[in-house]
Amino acid sequence: MGALLALSGLIDRMNRGFGMIASVLVLTSCLISAGNAASRYILSISSNAWLEIQWQMFAGIFLLGAPYVLKLNEHVRVDILYGGYSNRTKLWVDVFGIIFFLFPAAFMMMVEGFAFFETSFARGEMSSNAGGLPLWPVKALLPLGFALILLQGLSELIKRIAALQGMGDMSPSYEKPLQ
Repeated sequence: MGALLALSGLIDRMNRGFGMIASVLVLTSCLISAGNAASRYILSISSNAWLEIQWQMFAGIFLLGAPYVLKLNEHVRVDILYGGYSNRTKLWVDVFGIIFFLFPAAFMMMVEGFAFFETSFARGEMSSNAGGLPLWPVKALLPLGFALILLQGLSELIKRIAALQGMGDMSPSYEKPLQ
């Protein structure tokens, strides 16, 4: 189990790095949005590329940040029943959810996302808007993001099983989010 926990730690650190990238994308997107608005209203200069890069960054924020959110245990779940469970029952619910829901859905999205990206890349797909950007780079985020979610799911599964075996904290508490 020690080697698996080491792997889990490696995955956690990697996804923390992608979480930092997502945080930088939030700031960059805000700055681009403000700069675009200022140039449009003050200088009467605008480009569709500035608008498109913002939604592409949003895709990066979501797809690169989601695995880190999972690591922090801040993801969306229905807490109506879960909140009242014992820590041990919560761990079992998490194990079941990871195996039967997270893994199949993330794997399917990764495979389909790769096909989506591959087609776009092969065609050199560009935005149809004047001054638009290439679309394949943002589509590459789909398989990457879901692969990262799969890896983080594996890390969480390892930690939950270790806790069930008495090798870790029984309560799902995690590091503080990026400040």
